Amino acid sequence: MTPQEASAAAAKVCLMAPVVPVLVVDDAGIAAALARALVAGGLPALEVTLRTPAALDVIREMATVSGGVVGAGTLLTPKDVEDAKAAGATFGVSPGATDRLLDACEANDLPLLPGAATASEAMRLLERGYTVQKFFPAEANGGAPALKAIGAPIPQVKFCPTGGVTLKNAPDYLGLSNTLCVGGSWVAPKNLVEAQDWAGITALAAEAAALS
Repeated sequence: MTPQEASAAAAKVCLMAPVVPVLVVDDAGIAAALARALVAGGLPALEVTLRTPAALDVIREMATVSGGVVGAGTLLTPKDVEDAKAAGATFGVSPGATDRLLDACEANDLPLLPGAATASEAMRLLERGYTVQKFFPAEANGGAPALKAIGAPIPQVKFCPTGGVTLKNAPDYLGLSNTLCVGGSWVAPKNLVEAQDWAGITALAAEAAALS
């Protein structure tokens, strides 16, 4: 998979809904139910971060849910890429980008949303062919004003800002011409997940899906 093909695939994922849920899940036993709740609320693209021992099993379970598109977040190494692909992930997300990681995603045909925090990082990825990137950590790097400023001289790149994005500030990002969607964890808060309040999560997803 070429970087251009990867970016085209990543753009399709980003355009499915204004918000991509960023999920940290400890129990694979609830994964399918959580995915169904989010998809029912209008958020089909799901990012499962590889931050828990259960993450790969969570991806396997969520990959069985009709209407959902499951990706793996926090990809750091080539092994992460291979494991995520084998578990059923159809896209990947990384906090930054290294040549080894990019090579692995291209070799394994896994579309990647590579992380960039500065103009130089965005330019380097663009030079390689990645026109769709993750702006991370968004709020810590100056928020929507910073992303707007970076985008002005680099209009070729579109972003999915993630990190500190909330229901309140998401519209600030979504209003930018260089933002395709945002990544956020607020749609699946830990207390609702632990309580298995799927109706509550579907309601939060529906609220997020209505953002523009």
